[in-house]
Amino acid sequence: MKTMTRAVRQLFWSLLIAGSAIGAEEKPNFVVIMVDDMGYAGVSCFGNPYFKTPEIDRLAAEGMRLTDFHSSGTVCSPTRAGLLTGRYQQRAGIEAVIHPHADHPEHRKGLQRVETTFGESLKSAGYATGLIGKWHQGYPQNSQDYHPQNHGFDEFIGYHSGNIDFISHVGDHDKHDWWHGREETEEPGYATHLINEHADDFIRRHRDEPFCLYVAHLAVHNPIQVPGDPIRRTEGEWKRWEPANEAERIEKFRGMTLPIDDGVGQIRRTLIELGLDEKTLVLFFSDNGPARDLPSGSPALRGGKGSVYEGGHKVPFIAWWPGQIKAGSESEVPGMTLDVMPTLLKLAQVEWSTDRPLDGIDLSPILFQQKVPPKARPLFWASLSNGGSRSEAMREGPWKLVVNHFKAKPGTFDNESVELYRLDRDPSEEKNLFAEESETAKEMLVRLKAWYADTQATATPQLGGW
Repeated sequence: MKTMTRAVRQLFWSLLIAGSAIGAEEKPNFVVIMVDDMGYAGVSCFGNPYFKTPEIDRLAAEGMRLTDFHSSGTVCSPTRAGLLTGRYQQRAGIEAVIHPHADHPEHRKGLQRVETTFGESLKSAGYATGLIGKWHQGYPQNSQDYHPQNHGFDEFIGYHSGNIDFISHVGDHDKHDWWHGREETEEPGYATHLINEHADDFIRRHRDEPFCLYVAHLAVHNPIQVPGDPIRRTEGEWKRWEPANEAERIEKFRGMTLPIDDGVGQIRRTLIELGLDEKTLVLFFSDNGPARDLPSGSPALRGGKGSVYEGGHKVPFIAWWPGQIKAGSESEVPGMTLDVMPTLLKLAQVEWSTDRPLDGIDLSPILFQQKVPPKARPLFWASLSNGGSRSEAMREGPWKLVVNHFKAKPGTFDNESVELYRLDRDPSEEKNLFAEESETAKEMLVRLKAWYADTQATATPQLGGW
């Protein structure tokens, strides 16, 4: 491989993508980068008006943007469960944030051993696998079954909780939460810098074997801290930051985003330096829409984190693979975080279990051949807030159904309120068409409820819950 010309390498990988049989030593590498709480306009190549993100923009300029990509959940834990398993997170029993407080109904939940992750599947195919950063799939003090190293990741450096102080590394459960594998580790440093350094180190150490690296950034989630800021959370105190004015808020947004941008550039340069760029797929996206802390969302989208309106789950997505993905390309085909796992397994030529069929699709034809699927597939969302309020949505073609349950008893589906939007004419979801298109809305509602019932029919049992 090292003696191949660029043209020969490109032909080789083109044949691989088309499905030719090759040896394990020739499998492509994967770097999956997920940022936290970054809305659709969080980076400048997706419309950030406040500052440039040159390294992420370069990734897009040399690769492809998916301009209609969505997280499968509207908050952290559910989206991550869907990403890891390629199945709607409702099937894993993780519908809400795995809460840090021990008395919360959702606290004891976690990713059970029965689930199969892309880490496990790729590890079984000879890949070195690593997770750097945020896990948020269950607290190990509740069950060691929830530990990422029990879910296919050979190496883990990061934290288990929903967020940590960037300096002290104290989590939202008021305990220190920074680990190297199963060892709690005191490691000084700004969290984003540490994640960047360990990601680079993983790539360098595994340069001579196929690898899959999952980089799960803490930023731009709160606590709001830029390099040089004071500690905001200790095990006994939580000092939440509030902006003095909008200019300060934007400056914090910049200060938390640019270290991510630096890390993306570092990964790209390391892959080129090691001669791995033409055999590595890099993906970049967010876990949900913007939190209220920072202005990363698009004003053209309704809602934010926790909402099933577009602003809650429409996120930036970039795919980069020099020589395979057309530079500067983009696609409007709807995609979802559930699609990552089937895409990786298809490229690695790994079969997945037929008794746990994937809900996502292989994005390869879109990424490498700019193909458009012959028929729009339905996409579904079901959100459960920390307070137990529910909302659901369904998307098919231009139609978007939204269901809210105002003032319902926590955890219930009472007080159903149905809305219908046509996104190709109304991307901001401003005009509710339920009255004019009631038959379309009713038909979609039946299918939305059937989908949810299907996910619950064989959902993995969990401890606790609403």
